[in-house]
Amino acid sequence: MGVVLNLEDGKREASIKDLIDLTSADMAEVNKLILSKAGSDVEMIPEIANHLISSGGKRLRPMLTLAAAQMFGYSGDAHVKLATSVEFMHTATLLHDDVVDESDLRRGRKTARMIWGNQASVLVGDFLLGQAFRMMVEVGSLDALDILSTAASIIAEGEVMQLAAAKNLETTEDEYFSVIKAKTAALFSAAAEVGPVVAGATRTDRAALRSYGMNLGLAFQLIDDALDYGGDSKKLGKNVGDDFREGKVTLPVILCYRRGTAAERAFWKQAIEDNVADDEALDKALKLMTRHGAIADTIVRARHFGGIARDALAPLDATPQKAALLDVIDFCISRVV
Repeated sequence: MGVVLNLEDGKREASIKDLIDLTSADMAEVNKLILSKAGSDVEMIPEIANHLISSGGKRLRPMLTLAAAQMFGYSGDAHVKLATSVEFMHTATLLHDDVVDESDLRRGRKTARMIWGNQASVLVGDFLLGQAFRMMVEVGSLDALDILSTAASIIAEGEVMQLAAAKNLETTEDEYFSVIKAKTAALFSAAAEVGPVVAGATRTDRAALRSYGMNLGLAFQLIDDALDYGGDSKKLGKNVGDDFREGKVTLPVILCYRRGTAAERAFWKQAIEDNVADDEALDKALKLMTRHGAIADTIVRARHFGGIARDALAPLDATPQKAALLDVIDFCISRVV
């Protein structure tokens, strides 16, 4: 069940192959460090950490850190430690998210909370955050520590904002963007900025990567929200319609609710606020979204932020890494279903 979204517009399939190739040697070191730092004498910690770490994520955020450092000629291992810190922050967020959202699936597999319980998932997430900060300290860059620790705080604020807005159909588009800017885009931004920081790049270059990461993150989340109503479960890593069943008020819902008739708004209140979100309700929600262009306009907004991300990198010298980072924008927006 779902609306097939063709995001390609006849162009060649977007890919992050160049990014993967450029960062493959460094990512091999990141993966070694992940296994090392996820280890513990407490048996449950590596079990839970490895369950999520090995579940098939693309590791996009740490690759941004590595490529951004390479762009400015960095040589050393600090970027590997920071990239690993970024991945641990992301993994910790996923563990915590799944508990808050009461999610059953993550990337097509049972969530850690379904196997080990909520308490263990939260505590292992805390362990990974602790390990992330230890690696940041080892790098010895106060600027990098400031950027990533600030991001960690902002992400937590975003989670609380999302919790406060849960099932609230009066959430405005501005409020929604405040949530995803904190919850998703802040880590993309930090991941991109710490690369030039350890490479000793200028403040202008740092600002360019910071803006790129922030707007890429916004575009990424918008497409995720659109795909929940028209994606493929295997590619999406969760069941299509999970956001709907969990009562999440994402942009497609906000647009559809505000554009709808009184009767349609009553349907949304029943589905989201009263948890009447079965397959029949999902089918009706999809039809309403098509009628009001809610998914299509969510994609339009994603492309807008993708354009800002592209412009942020425009003044920088042409390098293979810059080209690869530009490809990431197309990949995030044009994920085929």
